[in-house]
Amino acid sequence: MKLFQALRQRLPEHKYAINAALLGDLSWLPWSNLGYWQAGQTDYVAACQALADHLAQAIHLNAKDKLLDLGCGQGASLQHWQQHYQVQYLAGVELQQTCVSKIQQHLPELNAIYNASFLRLKDIRFPQKFDAVVCIDAAYHSNIPELLEQMRSVLNSKARIGFHHLALSERWKTLNSFQKRKYQFLLKSADVNLNNLMSVGALYECLDQHEFMDIQVEDLSEEVFASFARYVEQDLNAKGFAQSVQASKLDHFKIQMTAKLCRKLYEDGVVRYVQISATAQH
Repeated sequence: MKLFQALRQRLPEHKYAINAALLGDLSWLPWSNLGYWQAGQTDYVAACQALADHLAQAIHLNAKDKLLDLGCGQGASLQHWQQHYQVQYLAGVELQQTCVSKIQQHLPELNAIYNASFLRLKDIRFPQKFDAVVCIDAAYHSNIPELLEQMRSVLNSKARIGFHHLALSERWKTLNSFQKRKYQFLLKSADVNLNNLMSVGALYECLDQHEFMDIQVEDLSEEVFASFARYVEQDLNAKGFAQSVQASKLDHFKIQMTAKLCRKLYEDGVVRYVQISATAQH
């Protein structure tokens, strides 16, 4: 899970590292996102798959696509695209070296995996352009215009993109400077720069300026923010993962703080969790 990593300077391995076993995924290539939760759902793995599928459906992902997965984490999404979508060509980009090494070990049939930032796509010598580019639950750590510029450099004509980000609601305009400053520090603990966030209207304009069409921005705050918080607060403790999995106090703390922040952002209604999809004009 790439969202809301507290105490960044003290984290082992990498600031985006997460102990997925604590959330209920004990696989070799675990999921690490907030999930898309249906009413009454208590299965973390199923919720993570649902978030990936919801994004894939928005861009009409199919087996003929050459797909690039940005910020692919510990590899679960790559395995998912292989097993459930049978994509023609699959490559991933991931910043964490430990994740890349594990992916290379457990997904040897993967076409390519690059240990790099997805904000440096222009520096990677890809052997071809891509028909689809996705970024699950990670793009909000970046500036959208910069991300779109990097994506454009690797896209085929009429290629589709899909990613998750955070957007400012109309309530943001009603806040005073002190309240806005509190959100700035709150988001900074999650490695999110408030200056990178914009309104939904501004998102449409930004994508249009970068020559994308068929733009869709969907608010998933209830299915993601509120439901992940509910899972951690109510269901996770009942499942007993915290007691059965070896983990540091910091690992536990990160997950609990993530849930609390998700709860606050959802209830305040100022910062929304959105899914963005679009098609390159040429």
